[in-house]
Amino acid sequence: MVNRLYNPQLETFIRVADAGSFNKAADELYITPTAIIKQINSLEAELDVTLFTRTHRGLVLTKAGQSLYKDAKYMIEYSHKAVTRAKAAMRDETSVVRIGTSPMTPAQLLTDLWPQIHKYCSDISFQLVPFENTPENAREILKNLGGHIDVVAGVFDETLLNLRECAGFELTREPICCAVSIYHPLAQKDRLTVEDLYGENLMIIHRGWSRYMDEVRDELSGKHLPIQLVDFDFYDVEIFNQCERQKNVMLVIEKWSCVHPMMKVIPVAWGYEIPFGILHPPKPSKMLERFLEAVRLAAGKP
Repeated sequence: MVNRLYNPQLETFIRVADAGSFNKAADELYITPTAIIKQINSLEAELDVTLFTRTHRGLVLTKAGQSLYKDAKYMIEYSHKAVTRAKAAMRDETSVVRIGTSPMTPAQLLTDLWPQIHKYCSDISFQLVPFENTPENAREILKNLGGHIDVVAGVFDETLLNLRECAGFELTREPICCAVSIYHPLAQKDRLTVEDLYGENLMIIHRGWSRYMDEVRDELSGKHLPIQLVDFDFYDVEIFNQCERQKNVMLVIEKWSCVHPMMKVIPVAWGYEIPFGILHPPKPSKMLERFLEAVRLAAGKP
């Protein structure tokens, strides 16, 4: 028996998009092209959007189709995992903590601590759950910690915790550094001064994202006018691509040094830091409470 929490026509839609043709998708699904076309027409009518543009070269996703393609894969994956979790809960399986991981929320700190964590809660195991770091995912995942994902490791402050309706505790203070293209002249340096940034476009997350970043912003805009501050909205891989492509400089933390292979993260002689720790649901389960306490003890943060 197949368990679905979504319209099964989404799977047909994804197969057609990947194949680029009704006929190829029909061959792969062992049904007729007519049946495929009926499913896609039905889905388009139900959603009131056009998903494909028909051309002499085949099918091309419209902008609406591209958006649905991306989200449909996430929904299908989420649905499968939801059913798996429900079955696991029914069987009362071994306790598992699901750790969300993305380029901006690396799980390396927790995996490094795992031998020590395991000493305090040997009956608990963990599972890494990768996710795409988009504004939409960040909102949904952090607001619903304890559901699809239990904990996330990342930078935070009180504003983020309140905004995302989650809780957190600090494990380390991460120095705020600068990232540059390996072809940027500053990449020759192993440590920067503020004066090294004079004449540069310095990319900085928008005001209000973190009071720690805002402190840097206020210092630079008030006392270091030769630095041109360039606001951006969200930390993701694309903003790293943009920084590297435009040969700008960007404020980052050292834990993001592996996000982009063509960029170098360089410490700055200014003393600014930002908390890095564990984000978790405001009311964790008893199992998750034990895990979080084990993390604190393993990190020396009782």
